[in-house]
Parts: sequence; C-alpha cells; structure tokens
Amino acid sequence: MNIVITGGAGFLGVRLARELLGKSVLSLAGSAAQTITRITLVDRAPPPADLIADSRVRAIEGDLNTLLEQGAASATVVTADTSLVFHLAAAVSGECEADFDLGMRSNLDATRALLQACRRLNTQPTLVFASSLAVFGNSSEQPLPEVIEDTTLPTPQNSYGIQKFIGEQLVADYARKGFIRGRNVRLMTVSVRPGKPNGAASSFLSGMIREPLAGVRAVCPVAPETPVALSSPGHTIDGLIRAAEADDTDWGARTAINLPALKTTPGEMAAALKRVAGPHVASLIDWQPDAAIASIVTSWPAHIHASRAAALRLMPEESFDDIIRAYVSENPYAVKQAAR
Repeated sequence: MNIVITGGAGFLGVRLARELLGKSVLSLAGSAAQTITRITLVDRAPPPADLIADSRVRAIEGDLNTLLEQGAASATVVTADTSLVFHLAAAVSGECEADFDLGMRSNLDATRALLQACRRLNTQPTLVFASSLAVFGNSSEQPLPEVIEDTTLPTPQNSYGIQKFIGEQLVADYARKGFIRGRNVRLMTVSVRPGKPNGAASSFLSGMIREPLAGVRAVCPVAPETPVALSSPGHTIDGLIRAAEADDTDWGARTAINLPALKTTPGEMAAALKRVAGPHVASLIDWQPDAAIASIVTSWPAHIHASRAAALRLMPEESFDDIIRAYVSENPYAVKQAAR
C-alpha cells in the first residue's frame, strides 16, 4: 500500500507517518489488512532524519500547488499505486486572514488540484481531508447553537474556515461522482503541540503550556473564561487513521464528521498546568488581551457532540491534566520545569 501525506513534514504529518510506519499494516476502508510498502511525504520542508532514513519513506519537497500544476510532475505526488491520501497541507487561520491570496492558493486551489490528480488515477483512492472546527463560526445574524452536532450547518466567519468548508464540499462531490472515496474529518484545536508557535490564531493554546514548561514566559491573548474545544495530538492522529479504516457503512454520509473534543477554558488549562507542574510554572503565563485573536477564537464553538465519531469508537480526553502529562512524557527534551 502506498500512502501519500501532504503536509508530511509538519507536526501532525510527521506524527501520522511515524504511527503508520509503526503499525506497518492498515485495513483500508474495511478491507483486509495490507502491508504499508511506501509513505510519500509532500511538504515545503524536509521531514525529520528518522523518517528519511526509513526505506519505506519517500520525501517530495516543494509547494504542493506548484508540484501539482506541473503536469507530468503531479505523478510524483499521486502515483498509480496510491491507495490512500491524507491531505493535511494548509495555510493556517491567522495566515489566511493576513493574506487572502495565500489562503485561497494553499487551501482551495491545492485541494482541487490534488483531487484532480486522484481522479486521473481512475482507481478511486481513499482521501482523508483534514478540515477544521473553524467551519463553525458565531455571528449576531446567525448565532451558533449551544451544542454543535455533526448535522449543524457550518457558518464560517473567517477565510480559513470558509476555505476548509469549500474543501469539504469538493471532497464530497468527488466522492459522489466515484472519483475518490472521501473522508472529511473536522479537527479540533490540537494542544499541546511541540516545537515553535505557528501562524494559527489558536497557537497560544499550545504555547501557554509548552513555553512555561520550558521555563519561558507565554502570553494568553483571550480572557481566562473563554470556552475552547481541544484534542490531544494522539487522539487527533487516532481520528485520522480511523477515518481511513472505516468502511463505507460505518462511515455513513459524505458530509464531515466532528472529531471528539475536550471542552475547557484557558483558565482551566492554567489551573491544570499548576496541578501538574506547580505554581511557579503556571505563573509564567501572562494574560494580555489581543482583540484580533479573540475575535477569531471566540467565534468558534466549544461544545461538540461528536456522535458519528463516538460510533467509530473515538472519544475525547477525560481531562486537560492528562493531555499535559502526555506532552511531558512524549517531549522530555522540551521540558525544563519539573512536572508531577
């Protein structure tokens, strides 16, 4: 089985690749388990050395849209033996608000070009599209319901959310036409992400934990009581893989499923950090309001009822304390403050 991961050198792409290589087999869309013979990682940056060193990994470096626009070069991204594509590559929320054209090219044009490349195979590969909670947005004209269901009408309030929702609809229509087997998966905000901050409006929801654990001050730009919906990196990867494994009957409608989310607030996250790592660590969080970030984050829902995900045996974490402990266990090199 050849698997393609766009955004394969990013945090989630790397973690997904490692998980799949560790499994070595995958039951695609309910079929018998198949050996994973190759994973193709496509990104602007090279993947980590451990992935490059694996003989099953092939890395393609470059802008996805450019690679797919080059005609024959598109065959290097999606080849005749491609069975499964995880489409994770995207410009993130803050970037899309700052640069409209970047978002349209990275999130809309590249998605359609990738779907066209899959269509040309004439083999109906499975494509798992990483959509986002940002497809839901609150507005005075059309307030969100208190609880978001899988059937709640998306009403995105920023360019990133709009582009992700359009991507969902494209994947659904290519699946309806039989060009691909489509799997639209709405990811929650992932916390705690290791590494450096990115351009996402939600980046602080990792930074306010990650930086204090490293002994560095961090800023939380929203009010402590702001409700947010979070998922750990591990549970996010579980959701992506389960989407690929589910057969058509278990998956159900072509519309997107919401992955499970832990409902919490930055204040509760800081309290969890205090319990796990001590008050000296939690005191490194500075509460400095940023109206631009708050306007985006507060438009997103926080209470998600992920019934379709639950039917696929996907459940949210029980507490943010557990998420912090998992981060500390997985990233000991990045933790300079003692954690309990």
